[in-house]
Amino acid sequence: MNTVENVMAEVRCAWGPLSSQLVADCQRQLDRLVNAKVSEQWLATLHLEGAAQHELYRDPEHGFVLLAHTEAEGLYRPPHDHGRGWVIYAVQQGAIEMGTYARIEDEDGKPRLVKRGSTVICAGQTQLYLPGDIHDTRCVAGPALLFRFTERDLKREDKEARRLTRYVQQAGDWVPEARG
Repeated sequence: MNTVENVMAEVRCAWGPLSSQLVADCQRQLDRLVNAKVSEQWLATLHLEGAAQHELYRDPEHGFVLLAHTEAEGLYRPPHDHGRGWVIYAVQQGAIEMGTYARIEDEDGKPRLVKRGSTVICAGQTQLYLPGDIHDTRCVAGPALLFRFTERDLKREDKEARRLTRYVQQAGDWVPEARG
């Protein structure tokens, strides 16, 4: 078995309702993943191909998904949340700056974001976002290879349930994107 298979087997064994222990177990496994030897065929292939997105694993029973993303330096993904889902990002190569935001309402009840701060996640590090957390990402040292572990299929969650919120900038403020 390779590192991906070993890591996903350990996550399957630990799986259960969201808890501090589950998050710690998953982060520990993703730490193993980002420290895999580049000589492993699956990782060498990811580096060689440089695909924007590659699905590495999808659990048929529990529904969690592991994706690999290669991002060019400067690539920016505006603020968003992950709906009901939680996510762990793990950087294998390069560095990603991740900003965090709070959603507030102005006097008129209109929502907008206030930036809390940002952290640079370097190779070998992970970052967790729980349901409702809002963040953006910017590749600051690339190309970056990062893994995104999601406890559910976020594309399906967004497409079917429309539960993810993306934000756009209007008049200098980040506001929820209008969805049609």
